[in-house]
Amino acid sequence: MPEMSGIDAISAIRGEFPEARIIILTTHAGDIQVSRALKAGARAYLLKGSLRNELLETIRAVHAGQKRVSPEIAAEIAEHSTDDTLTAREVDVLRLAAKGNANKEIAAQLSLTEETVKSHIRSILAKLEAKDRTHAVAIGVKRGVIDL
Repeated sequence: MPEMSGIDAISAIRGEFPEARIIILTTHAGDIQVSRALKAGARAYLLKGSLRNELLETIRAVHAGQKRVSPEIAAEIAEHSTDDTLTAREVDVLRLAAKGNANKEIAAQLSLTEETVKSHIRSILAKLEAKDRTHAVAIGVKRGVIDL
């Protein structure tokens, strides 16, 4: 969406129409993205590959006041439910690393020391169980921690 993110759209719609029952239909299955959408007020979250009957059942359930997520998404959420969450600063560092910035460049952009950036990178790798920076970026994108 060119003017705002889906999360921003949910918040805007719910701000004007608090009773709106929003169903997200997307290709993004990342647990962080799902959590953000549900916290913003979405009532259901489905993948675009969902079967027609699953979509119809979800529409009916949401209309009846229930919340729904597809089984694939529920499994993703369960998989990461006990993971440590990245701090806002760690997300900033990961986002800049994803853009190809070296530690020194990240430090300059965030007004940090290079040692602090290295510490954040170590923490990110541990929390995401990543082998290296590239792997951390891939995990971050997949789970919806960052967008590219």
